[in-house]
Amino acid sequence: MTFPFDEAFRRRLKSQCAAFVRLRATDAMPSLKPAAVAITLVDMSDASGETGFLLTERASTLRAHRGQWALPGGRVDAGETPQQAALRELEEELGLRLGDGDILGTLDDYPTRSGYLIAPIVVWAGRSKSLYPRPREVAAVHRVSLRDIARPDAVDFITIPESARRVVRVRMQGHLVHAPTAAIVYQFRELLAGRATRVADLEQPVFAWG
Repeated sequence: MTFPFDEAFRRRLKSQCAAFVRLRATDAMPSLKPAAVAITLVDMSDASGETGFLLTERASTLRAHRGQWALPGGRVDAGETPQQAALRELEEELGLRLGDGDILGTLDDYPTRSGYLIAPIVVWAGRSKSLYPRPREVAAVHRVSLRDIARPDAVDFITIPESARRVVRVRMQGHLVHAPTAAIVYQFRELLAGRATRVADLEQPVFAWG
């Protein structure tokens, strides 16, 4: 499967997002704080002509989840929609300004052990957009090829003594990335393959619980 960064693929992906039946959180999760992340589709800035997405390494000075791999995002402020929050956070973290017309769709809410309910927003960025990572929040930003996460061996599942639920891991940029980021990327990977796979029951490693 190939993922060329062109208008035909953008239209195809938008159609897939429109056909995706999103599962919202249940009323059993009122204590979770709303958050949003952006699955930001970009060109790989190389000779491949393929599509990738933006993945960050969180700054080591952050209070929570320092040094972890993450999609750009954060809390939904009062009066914001998840879509507005994802676009705002994308601009604040990476200096990338996109608009409502760049949003392709929204995936399932994902509840985290640290008390958040994350809405993943799929957005399409223009070709070779300049990025300006905010040092206080972002140590590094990477472009991850969709081809890489589509590989059969890109995803695996393990068990841990602390939970009966499976822990999902996705190999990206030579690293094993865990949930919540891995769960969201895994669902997006399944969407690309034409499958509606639910991920809310997938576990996070203990180090991400706090």
